[in-house]
Amino acid sequence: MFTNVRIVLVHPTHPGNIGAVARAMKTMGFSQLFLVKPKLFPNPHATERAAHAADILLNATVVSEFLPAIQDCGLVIGASARARDVPWTVLSARDAAQKIAQESAVIPNIALVFGNEQNGLSNEELRHCHFQVEIPANPEYSSLNLAAAVQVMCYEMRVAYLNSLAHENSGPEKKHPPATTADLEYFYQHLEKVLFDIGFLKSTRSNKIMQRLRCLFNRTRLDRREMKILRGILTTIEESKV
Repeated sequence: MFTNVRIVLVHPTHPGNIGAVARAMKTMGFSQLFLVKPKLFPNPHATERAAHAADILLNATVVSEFLPAIQDCGLVIGASARARDVPWTVLSARDAAQKIAQESAVIPNIALVFGNEQNGLSNEELRHCHFQVEIPANPEYSSLNLAAAVQVMCYEMRVAYLNSLAHENSGPEKKHPPATTADLEYFYQHLEKVLFDIGFLKSTRSNKIMQRLRCLFNRTRLDRREMKILRGILTTIEESKV
């Protein structure tokens, strides 16, 4: 699990927080850090706050956009404390950690995503996640420091992993690998095009309908064989209209 799970920070603004996140990760055994367009990195403040976890900073993957950080992942969970209008499936920190611990045996790349310090994850970023995770903090003051949130989730994942060692045969047994984020994006583009072509989608409400369809399929957790079946259905519909 510790090599399969990556921590993704989207647009972090304070280099000290990046260093503190690296330290939080290393104390729990995680090392894969992805940074999406950080404001200041590399930076001496990040190295200073990382203490003995500077190696995680040195090996961090830096990308300019969000999707490249998760496109090869079969499970993406976004951390957010804000309520949303769109009904994303929300997991508790413990449930999310247990899901990650179980599925890491069959999914090579899993992403746990955190937004920036001021605004968290946007709806646009969260819609690329299969689930939303909430840390059950004080409802009157639920805003955790970025590194603190990462520390809580890394701790929960470590505990879940240790607990799973006694139940090694209880994990999911899927014969086919899960669809990656990139696979899903191609599918959603294809689906939207076909729905417009057959007249189901109208421009006035298409975004809301597509968002709900995204939520539906993200909950389903399609594997690659299922994805091929759905893409084949869409292609048959296209060909039948020629």
